[in-house]
Amino acid sequence: MFETIAIIAVILAIAIAVVLILAAAKPDTLRVVRAISIKAPAERIFPLINDFHQWVAWSPYETRDPAMKRTYVGAERGQGAVYAWDGNKNVGSGRMEILDASVPSKIVIKLDFFKPFEGHNTAEFTMLPQGDATSVTWTMYGPAVFMSKLMQVFINLDHMIGKDFEAGLANLKKLTEK
Repeated sequence: MFETIAIIAVILAIAIAVVLILAAAKPDTLRVVRAISIKAPAERIFPLINDFHQWVAWSPYETRDPAMKRTYVGAERGQGAVYAWDGNKNVGSGRMEILDASVPSKIVIKLDFFKPFEGHNTAEFTMLPQGDATSVTWTMYGPAVFMSKLMQVFINLDHMIGKDFEAGLANLKKLTEK
């Protein structure tokens, strides 16, 4: 009986060590990028991103908790606009602040998550004209803390977050191509 317990303990210790080694080998930064071509001018797309009040119309995160509490402070839109949310386990809590809004081509947002996991990232939206369309890119990047690296051993965060970005960009496309 003791031998069986010892063997199980050794196997468990090896498994834990392997997971920790794999986590430590993950990159120190997290970067998720998705893009879409929208047949609309950047001037039509830009205001939907530059005004946090407009995110309800297109952001995939806005529908995950109907009871989510939203707070808007600072500027009405653009640089200095702040949006904070507090919701269920599907959305957690966090805060976004527009740091730069270069009309109509780029918006840079400081993105802080508090729950369920703390994280501090930057989100960027770029809009580049391409003929009669606009290439819209949604990028999020920031440090990958050890907890994030540990999660990445089991979950592909690029795929998980990327699906949300793709849904949000598709929503922007529907709204602006009307």
